[in-house]
Formats: sequence, structure tokens, C-alpha cells
Amino acid sequence: MRRILRSIILLFFLTAPAELPLSAQTGGDGDNLVIKLAVMGPGDELYFWWGHIGIIIEDHAGGRARFYDWGIFSFENENFFYNFAMGRLLYTCGSSSPERNINTYIETNRDITLYTLDLPPDKKAELKAFAEWNVQPENRDYYYHHFRDNCATRVRDILDMATGGAFKEKYGNAPGRFTYRQNVRRHTWFNPFFDWFLNFLMGQDIDTPTTVWEEMFLPSEIGNRANEFTYTAPGGAERKLVSHVEVLYTAVGRPRVLETPRRQWPAELALSCVIAAALGFLLFFKYRGKAGADIAWALSQGALGLFFGGAGALLFFMTFFTNHDYTYHNINIIFANPLLIGALPLGILYITGTSGLDKFKYETIIKSLWSYAAVFAVISMLLKILPWFYQQNQVDVALVLPFALILSWLPDGLAYIRREYLWRWLN
Repeated sequence: MRRILRSIILLFFLTAPAELPLSAQTGGDGDNLVIKLAVMGPGDELYFWWGHIGIIIEDHAGGRARFYDWGIFSFENENFFYNFAMGRLLYTCGSSSPERNINTYIETNRDITLYTLDLPPDKKAELKAFAEWNVQPENRDYYYHHFRDNCATRVRDILDMATGGAFKEKYGNAPGRFTYRQNVRRHTWFNPFFDWFLNFLMGQDIDTPTTVWEEMFLPSEIGNRANEFTYTAPGGAERKLVSHVEVLYTAVGRPRVLETPRRQWPAELALSCVIAAALGFLLFFKYRGKAGADIAWALSQGALGLFFGGAGALLFFMTFFTNHDYTYHNINIIFANPLLIGALPLGILYITGTSGLDKFKYETIIKSLWSYAAVFAVISMLLKILPWFYQQNQVDVALVLPFALILSWLPDGLAYIRREYLWRWLN
């Protein structure tokens, strides 16, 4: 059914007068140009979760059309993975056949909406000339930034150019709805792991209020704002920037993008409490000398240390050695950092210890390590009181704190209080 629908859409796309295939080299005057924003919804791969945007320029005089795309990258590029890791990923602007692009997005089950722009002929010609200039080998490459310079912000800036600066004048200082983090999490909510992990890596610099202009790092936001925008045309008349909206395809069965971000920390807290309860049972049986309980306890806390310490090691690397500035000033580093990786070898040493003294020594270090994590997780929450340290890391603390408390000295302290004070008071 989807294949039949795609064929019908493409047939219309190829035969309608406003959808003729377009040429990169035709100059043409603006009267013969039709310009459309093409906004695509999220895709399957992680880097497609925030959607995509491009510009279709149709030249009726030349009888051809092109799709201009500022979001092109290739895994085959030289040193791609190294540059990606270091935050120096090179993106490219290119042009191609609109039909081929539309076909690809339909095949991959992604929303496609076209916004036809109502611009004066001279601005259409200027926009086309700029797009052509941008795809030249000497001009097409740029260093990608998740929030400040991507496929969407490039198109946003072009709209501002086409409206003589009016687009930014209206939205440049207008308060946005959400922070960068909240906008990211509107698109990641359906995958609990990556929702948590990306939130963990993002620092406090993206928790400040944004403007509507800044929120247009998301393709869908550009479509929404362009559709509502009006400007003063030559002669003084008010005109809508978008004259026609056409939904070419609606994705089937794909998780929706939330209007407002969900509060995820209660789910993370519940998960951590389940982990804490399981560790508590292991401790209960361990202290009663049940066979295998001490091994299960040591390996479980070691696995947690490896995971959260590994995440902390990645955060440490990205914060201090790369250009991924959205990870800078991240308070999570004080309680989830490479030190936690030590929980794994300490657990193995505890299991292989040949004497009670050895086991006691390694268990003491393990409990001290998790006590450190628990204390500094609490400190990270208290520091939110100070504006200089505010970070929306509730989901990160919620996932670490409960089980860290069970693995810390807290159970021993509570047992001591019960034994030395409560029991005496009751008797």
C-alpha cells in the first residue's frame, strides 16, 4: 500500500506544473521561480531523530528543479569517525533531484511537508543565486554544530536574507518555549536509554532560556514559524511568507514528536529503586553467608560501576578534549566519572580474595567509592540553588542515587544505629 501511495505522490510531483524537475545552472528571472521549503520528519537512525530540511527551487523557464541540502555528510569521508569524536564534523551543501529525495524519504517512512514561499521575484532570484553559490566546491563545506550551525539554521538564515532581515527581527529576541535540552528531549522520549544517555552528556550551558530564533535549530520549527510569518512587501502590502502548505506524506507507526517534553525522572527513579531493592536482597543474603550472594553482589556493583564510570569517562573526554561544547560545564562529572570504573576490578579482587582481611579491605574501598558517588549526587542537586550551577540533570541523579546509597556505607550505618541505639532504647 505504501508503494502504491508513493507512486501516486511521485507521479503528481513529476507532472504538476509547480513540480517540474529543476536545474542547477539555469539563472532565470525570479518570475519563473517557485521556491519551497521541504521539511522532513524524524527517521530511524539516531542522527535523523530531529528531522531534516532543504529547499526546492523550480525554474519553469528552464523546465528543471533542484533540491538544495545543507545536511550532507558521509561515513566514507577521510577521518570521519575521528572528526566526529573530536567535534569537528564537516558537513556539505549539495544539490540533487527533488524526485529522488522525495522518494527516499517516503521509502524510509518519514513525514514530508512542502511550504511554498511567496517572495518577490528579485528575492527569489537572490535566493537561487545564493544556493548556487553555496554548492560550489569552495563554498559548500562547513563545520557542523548541533544547535548553532546545522541544516536547519542554514535554511533559517536564508529565509532571513530573503525577507531582508525581517525574519530575525521578529524572532531574534522573541522568547522560545523550551531550552535546548527540552527541545532535544521532545524527540528522544520514546527511547529511554538514549533519552537518559544524551541528557547525561549535555551540560548546563543548554539549560538557559532560548529565543524562537534559536529554537529553529529544529527543521519542524522553521516550517511552523515560516507558515505564520508575514512581512512587508515592496509597495507596503503585508504578505504571508508561505502561500501554500502541502503534506506529501505522513509517516505510519512512527513515534510522534512531543509538544512538550515529558518528565522522565520518576521513571528513572523507579528503575533505580528496583535495582537498589535487588542489591538490598543480595546484601541481606550476603551478610547471612548464603552461597553465591557475595559473588553476585560484587559482580552487580562492578557492572554498575563499569557502565556509569564508562559514561563518565566519555563525558570527561568530551568535556576536556573535544569541541563538543554542549557537554561543557556538566555537573554530572562530579558523581559519575571514570573513578567508578574501579568498582569492577575491586569486585573481582573481593571475589578472589583468599582471606577475610582481603575481602574486608576491598569491600571497604567499594563502599567508600559508592558513598562518594551518593554524596556528590546529592551535592549536585543542592548546587541547583545557585544560578551558576543550574543544570536539568534530575534524570541522571534519579538513576544513580538510590542504588549508590544501597552500595555505600549507609546500610552499615543504619544497622549500627539500630544495634547500638535503637535496640538499647527499646530494652
